[in-house]
Amino acid sequence: MNSSVATNSLSDLESNPVTLIDINPAPQRLPSALQLKNQLPLDAALIQQVAAHRQSVRAILNGEDSRLLVIVGPCSIHDPQSALEYAQRLAELSTEVSDQMLLVMRAYVEKPRTTVGWKGLAYDPRLDGSDDMAGGLTLSRHLMREILRLGLPVATELLQPMAAGYLDDLLSWVAIGARTTESQIHREMASGLEMPVGFKNGTDGGITIACDAIRSAAHPHRHFGIDRQGHPAIIETQGNPDTHIVLRGGHSGPNYDVKSIAQVNASLVKNRTAARIMVDCSHANSGKDPLRQPAVFNDVLDQRLKGDNSLIGMMLESHLFEGCQPLSEAMSYGVSVTDGCLGWAATEQLLRQAVSKLRYR
Repeated sequence: MNSSVATNSLSDLESNPVTLIDINPAPQRLPSALQLKNQLPLDAALIQQVAAHRQSVRAILNGEDSRLLVIVGPCSIHDPQSALEYAQRLAELSTEVSDQMLLVMRAYVEKPRTTVGWKGLAYDPRLDGSDDMAGGLTLSRHLMREILRLGLPVATELLQPMAAGYLDDLLSWVAIGARTTESQIHREMASGLEMPVGFKNGTDGGITIACDAIRSAAHPHRHFGIDRQGHPAIIETQGNPDTHIVLRGGHSGPNYDVKSIAQVNASLVKNRTAARIMVDCSHANSGKDPLRQPAVFNDVLDQRLKGDNSLIGMMLESHLFEGCQPLSEAMSYGVSVTDGCLGWAATEQLLRQAVSKLRYR
């Protein structure tokens, strides 16, 4: 059935202006990204450090650096003190293993939720539902800057595109999550980012949307967005060539085994996409059991040692102590409040053993 919609001409609209009355409560305004960056700036040395770290990640993606890329750290950060203690330990280990691995600290301050729950440090830094997002963004930027000062590259998942501008100059690697890889808005955002980006496969385990996202992000875009001063703007991007897929398993189970990796490589070739794969050792790949992450890591490492150079890296969810805990007034120090994590002792042992294998292969 045909239908039509009556419309006014532009001249009619101009001659009959309409005054809009906003009856909603006034929202709380946030500082612009530029204001927060000026408040917590990076000095010249840190700017150079971030640029060097990004180039190191690119070199691994492009096969110019044979080291293994490892994104490692808490599922999400809820306590800056324990996060900094973790970062200090990771920085010391990073120096020791730097000939074989590039360790990048996972500093996730946004947490995607399937339904409801705590959304992360950037949203609710007090963990009490007060949702002081201005304070959360400030705390997140301050914390990431302190991690950089320890010499570590920083990685995060960018969930809310409006928040990206507050943190983007600090980051050496970015994840786009399984729930947002299919989002056109996130693909457009990724096309304008100046650091490598990993797109996760969908929650169903399929990789088509990640392949599509990689191709989309590689192209220039014009899209609606927010400029650094906080104004609505038309954003123009140049396209991001430094993207890759991150395998995290799906509803049907893991996808890190030899057969799955071969299928992913075939799909990447079919889609004319560079064969560079990172495996997330958590989520469905570990059956959501954090203590299974080492088994996944070692399986993928063995595949790489046997010659599969498409496997450029792994991701681990790790904190000072293993497991997870609910939000409460009496929480244990250094334990995740979101997904369960591997403890530091087991993480350090895993990475040291892996480096030994890589050195004497």
